[in-house]
Amino acid sequence: MNNNRLPFVIVIIGAALLSAVAVLGVDRNAGQREIQKAFHKLSLQYHPDKNKNKGAQEKFSEINNAYDILSDEQKRKNYDLYGDEKGSQGFDTGGDGQHGGYSYFTSGRPGQSGFSFRPGEWQNMGGDGGSQSYSFSFGGAGGKPGSSGFGFSDLFSSFFGGGMGGGGSQFGGFGSSSGKSRYGNRNAVKNIQSVDSKFYRKEISDRGMTWLLLFHSATSQGLEYYESVIEEATSTLKGALKVGSIHCDSEATFCKDIGVNPRRRPGIFVYSYASHETGSMVEYDGDLDVKSLKNFCLNNLPKFSKRISVDNLNFDPNAGRLPKVLLLSSKKNTPVIWRALSGLYNKRFAFYDSEVHDVSEPSAQRLGVDSLPAIVSWLPNGESQVLKSGIVVKDLESAIGDISRALDTFEKVLKRTATKKDQTRSQEQRVTLLTASNFDDACTNKATVCLIGVFRSSKNREKLEKILHSASEKSFSRRQSSASSTKDSICYTLLDGSKQQSFLNALDKSGFKSSENLLLAYKPKRGTYAAMKGDLSEEAAERFIVSVLNGDVEFVKAKQKPSLR
Repeated sequence: MNNNRLPFVIVIIGAALLSAVAVLGVDRNAGQREIQKAFHKLSLQYHPDKNKNKGAQEKFSEINNAYDILSDEQKRKNYDLYGDEKGSQGFDTGGDGQHGGYSYFTSGRPGQSGFSFRPGEWQNMGGDGGSQSYSFSFGGAGGKPGSSGFGFSDLFSSFFGGGMGGGGSQFGGFGSSSGKSRYGNRNAVKNIQSVDSKFYRKEISDRGMTWLLLFHSATSQGLEYYESVIEEATSTLKGALKVGSIHCDSEATFCKDIGVNPRRRPGIFVYSYASHETGSMVEYDGDLDVKSLKNFCLNNLPKFSKRISVDNLNFDPNAGRLPKVLLLSSKKNTPVIWRALSGLYNKRFAFYDSEVHDVSEPSAQRLGVDSLPAIVSWLPNGESQVLKSGIVVKDLESAIGDISRALDTFEKVLKRTATKKDQTRSQEQRVTLLTASNFDDACTNKATVCLIGVFRSSKNREKLEKILHSASEKSFSRRQSSASSTKDSICYTLLDGSKQQSFLNALDKSGFKSSENLLLAYKPKRGTYAAMKGDLSEEAAERFIVSVLNGDVEFVKAKQKPSLR
């Protein structure tokens, strides 16, 4: 065998990979963290919004393409092995207009070899004599496989012996692969909740949670970089902030309403509660770096907690009857956890926070706090209780979850207490309906004047009960100078005229049968009464009561002592 005639091949593999490595300025074997760091630095340097120099736009595109290759392990492997992100079996399996689907190699005597990139061209690599060009077809028009029956495996088998499968070749791992990018569609944003107008209205608008929203379209440049910055900036804010992406090609009306047009580059907005109780969109226009974006997010978290001194506990009178919760911590400013919770529980609790450094401080001891940080709550009767103390924060998300459960439990206790109190108050405040068994206790023995609202239908009963209940809660003034003024006490009662007609007949021979509404002032010990008939209103009833107390109403003698059935 004539070794001088042995063919050999010079194979150039991974040119695109080497180019990507050069663009980012990293080692070929660089890890993902090093690649990402280089990408962030260069993207910021050449971002079109920051760099107006000639060629910056092109350089920015190169940086993004390089990152697209190096950040995807499968794509990186395909470029390394094939020079093609799709993992095609050939160096250039081009279609029409791309050399007819051929790749070209040169063989010759040792030391006299070359490599030809196009048909008919010779590139002599040295030595005496020429070299001969061979062309092998790896695909037909459009790069479809199998037009010649000669594959990449056959090439290496012919020259080096052995196949390429099973790792037998020194170039092991040359199997066919789809080489699909982890980004897939470049407009699909990874690891971020997809948001449409329906989701926005249902889950975001005025729900108390702060959202960072990434708006993008098919033509947005640098989407991967925006996403990577957002992911890193918000990674430690989970629980206090959520992230979503909105594709403006499919949500054109929604994006237009907000005023976003991300054709050239993505847009970043925060649905913020920092300035208003109702949320509002705030656009981020700062530098696209992790620190700046994170600070922007922090500044737009809710600010509903009021900082007060724990020594005087000056609560906000505008908070009304909302239950109060106070965070005691050593933080100089309101902690992020408490700010986030103040948004989630806005209008359910009144939030306060105080700076306390030691539980031995008198103010902390008065509240019964034995370890910090602590949350103190107040019951409706003004009594304070420690809701949670010695709070341990492993991460923001779990801490917010733990405190949320404590607040939910406290809220349930308050609701149960309020329900029982309302039931008791309702029973105490109901106007007594007169019957044979309670007449003496409710009327005769209780007061000198028994005010009786007489009804003949359920509708009129409700009206009279409301009027009498309102009157019972008021203190009516009397004319102290009037000689006719009395010191009579009044009790308020109801009477069913349709069932107790005999009671009314005992007072007057007409029995007041023509009156649907009737207000009687009855003095049981004297056996006298006064009546107010006609259209009853709360104001008219009160005037009648004042007249009774001042002795301005004439009482008449009953026909006989009334009794109830």
